Amino acid sequence: MRVAILGSTGSIGTQAMEVAGTLSDRLEVTALSAHRNGRLLLDQARVLGAGLACLSDPEAAGRYAGLFAGAGVELLSGPEGVLELIARAECDLVLNAVVGTAGLPATLAVCEAGGTLALANKESLVAGGRLVMEASRRAGAGIIPVDSEHSAIFQCLRGEEPAGLRRIILTASGGPFYEEPADLATVTVEQTMAHPTWRMGRKVTVDSATLMNKGLEVLEAHHLFGVPLDDIEVVVHRQSIVHSMVEMADGSVLAQLGVPDMRIPIQYALTFPERVPGPAPRLDLAAEADLTFGPVDAERFPCLAIAVEAGRAGGTAPAAMNAANEEAVEAFLSGRIGFTGIPGVVAAVMDARERLEGESIEDVFYADRAARVLARDEITRREEPR
Repeated sequence: MRVAILGSTGSIGTQAMEVAGTLSDRLEVTALSAHRNGRLLLDQARVLGAGLACLSDPEAAGRYAGLFAGAGVELLSGPEGVLELIARAECDLVLNAVVGTAGLPATLAVCEAGGTLALANKESLVAGGRLVMEASRRAGAGIIPVDSEHSAIFQCLRGEEPAGLRRIILTASGGPFYEEPADLATVTVEQTMAHPTWRMGRKVTVDSATLMNKGLEVLEAHHLFGVPLDDIEVVVHRQSIVHSMVEMADGSVLAQLGVPDMRIPIQYALTFPERVPGPAPRLDLAAEADLTFGPVDAERFPCLAIAVEAGRAGGTAPAAMNAANEEAVEAFLSGRIGFTGIPGVVAAVMDARERLEGESIEDVFYADRAARVLARDEITRREEPR
């Protein structure tokens, strides 16, 4: 299996590189991309023998061009370089682990070419889900989800008739603030980074703490599996052992279990349809004291409802919501707003945004840019004194 990995220096990308290294007898990495971390990208290309690479930040690409040339690795530059890399990678599968809406053009490029996409960039489906799924259907592209929840659903539904699916049950860890502290306005970035079960990138970790991540996953599941929003339920499962469930028409509930380790769904996507031994630890159910499930506190975590409502509104509403959230999270991480300011900023943008149908990728990115302007204005208005 020949693989190209986009976003190889991020959290998912580095774990994918580890899986690829462990399974080097099965996986050949032909191409890699990153945003600006040229030194790590070059190290990765050297270790796994990728002859083609891209830095989507042109300034970084210019800075590292000499090092790549000296190592015999061709380096492409800029967002257009990522699309050229996809076209030239000579691979069987593209793993898109780019963070944010920046990953949407790559997702569309793979789908429009009729390729096989391992999708870890949930924003592609949140912001441009209809465009992506239509392109996939037209060209006969395959999409294998990498998010642990959607990988679980994908696995549970293998061999099942679509008409037999009644609802999807997404599990949420609840993040670090499921019960404490009572006043979320006072929590710090350091507290937010202390996720109880998963180790992820900073942005995704904040999204997990606000439960926005689960809202994005509801929209992702809606598009991936063609399930109405009303038939997708979120339950809190603190142990992160059951990665998600599906309820079938006859009342059967199918679940996928495993340790909370992203290398498992990454490997499943890279080796699909085979299952082979990998680097992740095995689940010891006897050592797990309890597996518990409970409802989401919608008042404590309003981001989930905001995301789902954006999905109901349709058009470019999800793209605007996602862009506002990205700006709000960055403002929180940089100390400009407090934790509870995140849903406040997103809600304000959703009230003020321009309504568009979202017929094209240009519409999506217009809505994204406009929402960021609104979000930055709202962040400035709310900015906390230092």
